[in-house]
Amino acid sequence: MSENAADRPIVGALWMGLSGLCFIGVYVGVKLVGTRLPAAESAFLRYVLGLVFLLPVLRALWREGLTWQVTKLGAGRAFLHTFAVTLWFYAMARIPVAEVSAMGYLTPIFVTLGAVVILGERLALRRGLAIVVAILGVLIILRPGFREITSGHIAMLGTTLCFGVSYLIAKRLTDLASADMVVALLSIGVTIGLIPLTIPVWITPTSFEVAMLFAVAICAVAGHYSMTFAFRSAPLTVTQPVGFLQLIWSVATGYFLFGEHIDALVILGGTIIIGSVLYLTLREAQLKRKRERKTPL
Repeated sequence: MSENAADRPIVGALWMGLSGLCFIGVYVGVKLVGTRLPAAESAFLRYVLGLVFLLPVLRALWREGLTWQVTKLGAGRAFLHTFAVTLWFYAMARIPVAEVSAMGYLTPIFVTLGAVVILGERLALRRGLAIVVAILGVLIILRPGFREITSGHIAMLGTTLCFGVSYLIAKRLTDLASADMVVALLSIGVTIGLIPLTIPVWITPTSFEVAMLFAVAICAVAGHYSMTFAFRSAPLTVTQPVGFLQLIWSVATGYFLFGEHIDALVILGGTIIIGSVLYLTLREAQLKRKRERKTPL
């Protein structure tokens, strides 16, 4: 990150806010599509329609080429992401927007756990306690024994787990290939991976469903680009808290657009998870600054 990044906190916060609104657009589009189409087919249509955004960078990707290691990591990430997006589409169409948003914040927690289990990073006491607190937040949202835990909730837990491992692979890929290549491998790989899941359950989509899923693709791409610009403009300690506003927007969207009940315990559980993620973010930033001060020039 350049030195100018820390000097543009307002710009970074605005880009992050726009990113959150774009992802709310994704939620709305998937909700409007509903459950008539199978989850795998909805995900396939979103990704195949989104391939149009790769056209401007195809020549640059061709010149860059692929190594065996990048191909292997990209394929593994696409495999995980295929199941993650299928489960996400399934959950999104079946449980309230606020619950999807709140449980989605578990992904950084799974990234932290994955870094310990897969990468062998040390799990310090405070990081461990933050993870335990996040799990408490999940239990408050799900309330096992006090409410029905639906297939949508199980699917969302699977989504965050798969996304967490996928992001760990992405972290390694960014050291080996350009950002455009990482995005292209994911987009193409997931589209291919969804084909065998889609063919057996194919239902001819209506023009409205295709239009909504194309809008979902546009919002998703815009959201990821806005997030990238946010990260370039300001440190995570600035952008991450703004990203958490998405939970508030999700609650408002579910209530005003879809008539979903505002569940105070879902908001409480989501807030607890957000607090844990924010602590992990701030703690990591603090440790990074200490490492940089110790590193000789």
